[in-house]
Amino acid sequence: MFVGCTIFLFLVDQIAAIIHMVEKIALNAKVNTVYVATILKIIGIAYIAEFAVQITKDAGQASIASKIELAGKIIILSMAVPILTVLVETIINMIPN
Repeated sequence: MFVGCTIFLFLVDQIAAIIHMVEKIALNAKVNTVYVATILKIIGIAYIAEFAVQITKDAGQASIASKIELAGKIIILSMAVPILTVLVETIINMIPN
């Protein structure tokens, strides 16, 4: 766990640069920043959940790891619903009547 956290701390600068680049691209493309922030949060949750799953598996607790994985997926799905709703509405509006 210590090694994983240490590696993450070494990568914080690169992660911040990537986030800044994605935000800049979104502003240039005139994408609503709420959606970009939500997508970045979803990506963060996925990485944190995966990290927790791997630590739990290393500790020999595979059943708890599967529960963490399920919880992460449910949280991601609940956060993605507004984005999916806008996407479906956009597609429906593109279809000619």
